[in-house]
Amino acid sequence: MTGHTISEKILAAHSGVDSVKAGEVVKARVDACMINDATGVLAVRALKDMGKKQVWNSGRVIVVLDHVSPACTIQSAKVHRELRAFSREQGISHHFDVGEGVCHQLVPEYGMVKPGDLFVGADSHTCTYGAFGAFATGVGSTDAGAALAFGKLWFKVPETIRVDITGTLPDFITSKDVILRVAKLLGVDGATYAALEFRGKAVTDMSVSSRMTLCNMAIEVGAKAGICEPDEKTYEWLREDTDENTAPITADEDAIYKYTLDVPISGLEPQVACPHNVDNVKSIQEVEHIKVDQVFLGSCTNGRLEDLEMALRILKGRKIAPDVRMLVVPASKQVYLEAEKRGVLRELMEAGAVVSNPSCAACFGGSIGLLAPGEVGLATSNRNFKGRQGSPESEVYLSSPFVAAASALTGHITDPRKV
Repeated sequence: MTGHTISEKILAAHSGVDSVKAGEVVKARVDACMINDATGVLAVRALKDMGKKQVWNSGRVIVVLDHVSPACTIQSAKVHRELRAFSREQGISHHFDVGEGVCHQLVPEYGMVKPGDLFVGADSHTCTYGAFGAFATGVGSTDAGAALAFGKLWFKVPETIRVDITGTLPDFITSKDVILRVAKLLGVDGATYAALEFRGKAVTDMSVSSRMTLCNMAIEVGAKAGICEPDEKTYEWLREDTDENTAPITADEDAIYKYTLDVPISGLEPQVACPHNVDNVKSIQEVEHIKVDQVFLGSCTNGRLEDLEMALRILKGRKIAPDVRMLVVPASKQVYLEAEKRGVLRELMEAGAVVSNPSCAACFGGSIGLLAPGEVGLATSNRNFKGRQGSPESEVYLSSPFVAAASALTGHITDPRKV
């Protein structure tokens, strides 16, 4: 009998069967379902259209107001009002209102995902939680409504692509550079409906926050999920003991993969995704001449404490270029308060950055940080299609926090190793 991948083991366990294989369709129970103010109202309406008045388990539903937060239009205010009313009506305790932060940071911070979980969210970047050894995936609003109603969903078991990241990360090179390299190698549809299983010593060496960046962008190559094997770092981050309820699920040595993608990183240069696709990735030397109008440091991809500290490593005691505006948006209140406690936010502000409340902010083209026609933005977020962060006549480049900070300092895309 052949072995199984992490994703296959999790889906089998949640379907009540001994094993599953890629291509099978299973009906699986979910451990939790998250909705936010981007598409959550549609999921709530789908729930009600199914004739259900109550969610299947109010303790396993998470509602987050993070995309347009605080509301900056009448429509977004109406959405917030409707979701607040829904949480009150359903007795949902895991309701995170304006100012709490981005859903994909809050869920693990509050211990609402653990290794081996099957987690769905009405947001494509739900795959972030794969960093904790969970099978986590974004679903459409109707599927989210069904999950809210029944606590179960149909899943097609995905094939798994093993991504072996080998070597040691050079200084000033991050997991963001790694996942951008993966995007270049796979293309935006190269992993459609597959699970990416990130392996190798380089992944083991990464912090959990860095692994979250890897898994967060799995969707950008079409993947159903991104996943890392849980280890001691995982449990330390979650502040949980390793017991029979949270024993790590690992892939079998003879697991069957669609194929293995080898990604050597020892000599990796800083990577930058150029307009208007995430897989349009170039080495830093190819884009250093490009002037930037705005730098955005934040999002569920790179808004964590270690990201803010990376930027400060470049900007400490310096001033950003006078014709550049830099937006810094911590991913959660917890990140914000810890960064404030350590003096990180103060020093970034002294360098000339504007610090805003925890939210999706400029990533989504939400309540702050829109780009005007003809402007160029450099962001640590995850998408750069036309109009993502403002005018469809603007351009968005994606990079690591190191590159973002160095570029804010000089006014053009810059190799952080040079400053």
